[in-house]
Amino acid sequence: MTDRTQILDTINAQIEPFNKKGVALTEATTFQGDLEWDSLTVMDFVAAIEDEFDIIITMNMQAEIENIGQLADAVAKLKG
Repeated sequence: MTDRTQILDTINAQIEPFNKKGVALTEATTFQGDLEWDSLTVMDFVAAIEDEFDIIITMNMQAEIENIGQLADAVAKLKG
């Protein structure tokens, strides 16, 4: 199992409590469009991801991350 696969698995596990609509998760799943998250949900989720991976995701990075795949890439880069 690659690091990126582990990151994706962890991200998907972190999404579950926030996935009120039961959306099937793929790397292309968008947080705003597919999951329909509001800004408060996004902030809670980002905090959970930061705690899980022991990283800090800047506001500028958050603005560029629209889907699960992009988040996995950002986490991998920050952890690297």
